[in-house]
Amino acid sequence: MNSARALTTLRTLIGVLAMAVLFAGSARAELVKGAASYTPVCAVDIGTTLRDAHRLAAKIGASVVRVEGGSMLPYFGDGSVLVVRVSNLESLRAGAVVVYRNARGETVAHRLETRVAGGWRVRGANNRTADSTVVTAENFLGSVYATFHSNARGLDAVGSELAGLIGSTPVVLAATAR
Repeated sequence: MNSARALTTLRTLIGVLAMAVLFAGSARAELVKGAASYTPVCAVDIGTTLRDAHRLAAKIGASVVRVEGGSMLPYFGDGSVLVVRVSNLESLRAGAVVVYRNARGETVAHRLETRVAGGWRVRGANNRTADSTVVTAENFLGSVYATFHSNARGLDAVGSELAGLIGSTPVVLAATAR
């Protein structure tokens, strides 16, 4: 890579990191011991979390999804918001968190575990077994670029602007293996 291209890449990386710090503000995710596992919680409401995630996604050409489920705890769970970037499935490595559509038509966010014929076997961090659907180029939607945590409050009493933002943000499952 020539020095001009390396400098441009470095500036882009610094800009994205600065945005992440800006959006995070003074909020800090903490792990709280729950009945089954640790759950990331944050003082930031879901509206702020969604707005920040959508701003970042717009800057990098990505999409945003809301998480339902706890199979990826303590990394993310209910109330978390993911920025998902389209990428090449073949360039990913074991351990990457991806979003894909399973055989039941559900959108799922789980971690790449091992390469298998035709794709990748995936599993939720809290799941004992791998998912039955193999992630392939056909059902792969993208890789998780950023995770935003919220207190998951605010979904029940939202104004019209936030209701539109929530309604336009698809849900991704972090669920037990199926």
